[in-house]
Amino acid sequence: MSRVCELTGKTRQVGNNVSHANNKTKKTFLPNLQNVTLLSDSLERSVKLKVSTHGLRSVEHVGGLDNWLAKTNDEKLSLRVRRLKREIAKKGQAAA
Repeated sequence: MSRVCELTGKTRQVGNNVSHANNKTKKTFLPNLQNVTLLSDSLERSVKLKVSTHGLRSVEHVGGLDNWLAKTNDEKLSLRVRRLKREIAKKGQAAA
């Protein structure tokens, strides 16, 4: 599996290492990915995801996984998380 955050879509970046003599060599900057278990309140279960620390802070700031998924566009999300978002939406419609 590639080094991509499943929530934010954050991937590797490419840049240069610049030495004191101004020599430039290619370098990749990888996102700080963590394997995390997040709880879904509406589904009442836990979900294991590969999330960047920036994405994890965003989820905590908004108030949980369910709230964050409701506010996020599908374009950034991985296929697994899009399916999870649809499940949560169906559960919310059934409860209402």
